[in-house]
Amino acid sequence: MEPLLKVMRHWGAPVAAVLFFALWCVGEAGRMGPWPGLNLWPGTLPLVLMTAAIAVSVRAPFVSLALTALLLTGQFLYLIPAMHPNHWAIYIGSSISLGFILWTAGRGTILAAVSANVVFIAAMTFLMISWRYSYGVGWFHPLYGGDRLALSVYGWQLFSILTLIAAGCSAVGLALKLYQERGSLFQARNIAQAGLKEAEIDLIVEQERTRIARDLHDVLAHSLAVIAAQADGTRYLSSDQPKAVLNALENIASSARGALVDAQRVIEGVRDDGMVAPQPRLSDVGPLVERMRQGSLEIRRSDSGAPVELTAGQQLAVFRIVQECLTNALKHGGRGTAVRLHFDWSGPGLTLHVASAHVASAVPDDEMTGAGVAGTRSALGGSDIGGSGAEDAAGAGAGGRTAGVERVGRGIPGMRERAHLAGGWVTAGPDGEQFRVTAFVPYGLRTAEPAGTVDGELVAITEASSGGEAAGAREAGAGRESAAALSECPNTEETPEGTQREAALRG
Repeated sequence: MEPLLKVMRHWGAPVAAVLFFALWCVGEAGRMGPWPGLNLWPGTLPLVLMTAAIAVSVRAPFVSLALTALLLTGQFLYLIPAMHPNHWAIYIGSSISLGFILWTAGRGTILAAVSANVVFIAAMTFLMISWRYSYGVGWFHPLYGGDRLALSVYGWQLFSILTLIAAGCSAVGLALKLYQERGSLFQARNIAQAGLKEAEIDLIVEQERTRIARDLHDVLAHSLAVIAAQADGTRYLSSDQPKAVLNALENIASSARGALVDAQRVIEGVRDDGMVAPQPRLSDVGPLVERMRQGSLEIRRSDSGAPVELTAGQQLAVFRIVQECLTNALKHGGRGTAVRLHFDWSGPGLTLHVASAHVASAVPDDEMTGAGVAGTRSALGGSDIGGSGAEDAAGAGAGGRTAGVERVGRGIPGMRERAHLAGGWVTAGPDGEQFRVTAFVPYGLRTAEPAGTVDGELVAITEASSGGEAAGAREAGAGRESAAALSECPNTEETPEGTQREAALRG
């Protein structure tokens, strides 16, 4: 119904005008005289004016009223023939125009149209009854007492008939107008309800962000500040300790302060919809490597090819992958772990290779079953399997070859997710005496940066097309050549806890 009304609103008046004219021509065909007849028929000019008034009633309502006024004025001045008994109903065209005006026009135009049509009906009544013009149009008996007597006797009857005709047309126009307004009100109500639901969701999200920010501040910020303060105080009070101890305390303090700054960024990002807090970029990889070197990692970085500008989301993904690899190398490999970091810019995208040496399992060969196998740790990918080697080995010893249960962590899956969202991929796994991580991020992809997540990090979001894997396959050859350039890192000593490390990632 709604589409039909929209069409009728624009084209109903012209169609009604054509039908009005055609029906009159058909109805009066026998009384118009010889063909074509319109040039001889006295109702031709009134019919043309009323047809034009109907046709323009929607687009130009005041022009429509003016055409009706022109017809009546011309008849009063004897410029247009008065109505005869066979075509006086042409006046009904004014009521049809009024119906379209009431359907489509505004309030001010409607008031003007109604007032004008009251005047028009009065003028039509006089023209049809007066002996000077239509003289009762053949169905009012002459009273031979002049216009005053005829109007006093027949005027109210004819005025009522014309008013009822106009009221019927007006009722149709008003009914259509009210129906469309009712549909508009329903639509407005639905929009308002949808807006309220969105506002409620936004309020819930904002409350959740506030809660997360409060928890982050209470838990992380306070704890990191205490760690930094305690490490600094211990370092100043223990100046006579070995240099290695002092360096470790200094690294603890600097790492805690850096983490405190990052936590503050996370809190601000959560409160500000995650779009204000600055995020790490590719240029921050250098300072990150320097800090990890101070943490006693032996990092060797190399580059090949000409660097290409990546999007902010892709730079964030690369930084987080490097950070995850170096953090796991220090966590599971301990001090002195050798790490090779290589950026290859020569392919269709950035290929990142990270390799770390790992030591053989501290558990004897006859105990490398169950928990012993599960306890083998990697330097870079170790966060993907929960539990230390010492704990697993102890469990094996206590349980007598009891099979251990591998617990999947978030390290490698997290890196894979970041690379995927940046349009690339990540592989990880042992490669001889090393554990190798290879990440590929293509050039020229547009990524979106949504609002801050629970961990406060903005990740790049892109539509990962099926061509991404093909690009990764093309890069694999160049990636293996770059990986071959990475020298094998020597094994390091095992930690006192007997933590076992595995090697990096499948290239």
